[in-house]
Amino acid sequence: MIKECKLGFLGAGTMAKAIIKGIISSEIVPKHNIKASEIMPETAKNTAEETGIKVISDNKELVNSSDIIILCVKPHAIESVLAELKDIITEDKLIVSIAAGVSTSSIEGIFDKKIPVIRVMPNTPVLVREGMSAICKGKHATCKHAGFIMELFKATGGCIEAEEHLINAVTGISGSGPAFMYLIIDALSDGGVKMGLKKEVAIKLAAQTAMGAAKMVLDTGKHPALLKDEVTTPGGCTIAGLSVMENEHVRSALIKTVQETAKTASNLG
Repeated sequence: MIKECKLGFLGAGTMAKAIIKGIISSEIVPKHNIKASEIMPETAKNTAEETGIKVISDNKELVNSSDIIILCVKPHAIESVLAELKDIITEDKLIVSIAAGVSTSSIEGIFDKKIPVIRVMPNTPVLVREGMSAICKGKHATCKHAGFIMELFKATGGCIEAEEHLINAVTGISGSGPAFMYLIIDALSDGGVKMGLKKEVAIKLAAQTAMGAAKMVLDTGKHPALLKDEVTTPGGCTIAGLSVMENEHVRSALIKTVQETAKTASNLG
């Protein structure tokens, strides 16, 4: 039962905190079964205060008391952190990594035993249970392991299983995507300000519109291009705006944004 498992977060920074808050909010795992370790005192203090979980400084203590160990450290630190813990990580524990660019095989290679590894690419909207995550299995992880982690992350939004060679593409769209969406919302609201709206009003209009458009895609199952055409009337306002976006190469810029983000993710490991 997922409610009975003990989750241990190695690292308690921004992403870990967002996931922890999302899990607590969903009530899929009780707060007393979640613990984190963090070497930065200020970060540990903030996470403990904001989530209400216990945050310790001893990684070995965390591993010994956890069934699932979620790696929330920087990609370059994964090897050194796990090297110190490999003797106490046993095959009955599940390693879950959210580190961009770090393959399951590189994590498995640190151990001389068959440790199950799941790789996850989440995003920060898990904080408000509207996240989008993708998972892939390492060679020792089972479908049961994957199903368990899918259930965990579905409680914080959407979750899909993807082939590992596509995970960097996932990073380019959904992993880093919230930042791209924030820029678009901010730009649209600036346009509103330029036309006389107050900033807070323009932001609300842009943010709700973005959320509504996304929900239309997900709920109707219609292709975004078809939904776009349904809003666009001959000689109307919408086609005038779309024409500007095409002339300014917005579509091309967003495609290149995903490509460059995915490329950078592939180099992090």
